[in-house]
Amino acid sequence: MNYNKISHEIFSQLKKIIGDEYVINDEYNIGIYSKDYTEDFRFPPEVIVKPETAEQISEIIKLANKENIPVYPRGGGTGLSGGALPVFGGICLSMERFNKILELDEVNFQAVVQPGVITEVFQIECESKNMYYPPDPASRGSCTLGGNLAECAGGPRAVKYGVTKDYILGIEFVSPTGEIINTGARTIKNVTGYNLTQLIIGSEGTLGIITKIIFKLLPKPKHKKVLLAAYDSIQDCTASVAAIFQAGIIPSALEFMEKSAIKAAEDQLGKVFPNNHAAAQLLLEVDGNYEDQLNSDIETIAGVLENFNVIDIVLAEDNQRMAEIWALRRCIGEAVKSISAYKEEDTVVPRSKIPELVSGVKEICERYGITSICYGHAGDGNVHVNILKGNATEDVWNNELEPAIEEIFKLTVSLGGTISGEHGIGYSQKKYLPIAMKQNELDLMKQIKINFDPNNILNPGKIFV
Repeated sequence: MNYNKISHEIFSQLKKIIGDEYVINDEYNIGIYSKDYTEDFRFPPEVIVKPETAEQISEIIKLANKENIPVYPRGGGTGLSGGALPVFGGICLSMERFNKILELDEVNFQAVVQPGVITEVFQIECESKNMYYPPDPASRGSCTLGGNLAECAGGPRAVKYGVTKDYILGIEFVSPTGEIINTGARTIKNVTGYNLTQLIIGSEGTLGIITKIIFKLLPKPKHKKVLLAAYDSIQDCTASVAAIFQAGIIPSALEFMEKSAIKAAEDQLGKVFPNNHAAAQLLLEVDGNYEDQLNSDIETIAGVLENFNVIDIVLAEDNQRMAEIWALRRCIGEAVKSISAYKEEDTVVPRSKIPELVSGVKEICERYGITSICYGHAGDGNVHVNILKGNATEDVWNNELEPAIEEIFKLTVSLGGTISGEHGIGYSQKKYLPIAMKQNELDLMKQIKINFDPNNILNPGKIFV
């Protein structure tokens, strides 16, 4: 794609729009904003801008259209598919100054929030008012709500409560041509025209820049308890997942971790966790307002697990012990990535197909001479497949990795699944999108992009090859 470079005149115009101190191009900051959490990709922007209002963003976008400059919206920089990387340079538009919780409505269980608010900060504020925002991506301590909407983030509690899109009543966004658009309403029911809100959510910053979010919230559950169930075989562990639901229980979280994932977490935290010799473990959480009901659910779950050769079940009921177990799970992603060069795939299948997916992944990786570590949100069928370079030769890593990934994705689709559950397609996965989608489906999406963004200046180089 042929975009213009940012001239001294354009640089000056950006300063007039948002002020000198919020237009940045020093080497240190360019380095920071050239990467996210996706592997080792680096794409430096020409300039970083930090607007504070939707009107400022509108002016920046109109300038970018006029001058043919690409614009890359950025939230917390925690993405795992390169969704915010400025692959064609241009303007990195950071949303970090949009960091205010504008309203917490305790009567209607709603909130109005800017997109630069850190997810965990928002959750804590909600819970201080006995309100609950369930989506909890692993990076919740540093990711932002706008980024969560862009990727339709999920996390462990999606199994019971759903993902980000299930909590959005409406948004304000700036279109790729600079218009300020409001969608949705502060009502639970709304079929007034097309659902533009849900079109923008999950569009990975390619259709608009979100500047305000209206959230639907829930009452905060009064109680929760955590189980850690250990197995001698990955097959038994994964096979037990669907049976829990067949028994009438919907856990608030149901996470799968194989032994090597737990070992990586132990090394990262410097702690030893229960039954670390086991081939695989499930972390289960139940929550609700009545402790007797939770105890009954736990008994039912334990009975199910015994039918699948569980070797031990650890029950955590106090906050400290539950936090320790969750710390194990939440650090796995970072811990695994620290082992060696890696590729992380975000496969998702119907939960009953998890045993076939995991065993198939192991067979494929073994055949190609590549190491894999699997873990993830078993309750909703979302398994993170981390492929590690480990001891593989450069020849194997450079030449065998891509065909191995293609086989994994084809297996995933054949099981009724798809190639991304919550990380998005972004830059790193776009070459594989035709495995999951037909050409006419891709063409329709491309046409939507063209209609929204005729000059292709908003987050170009993402999703589509």
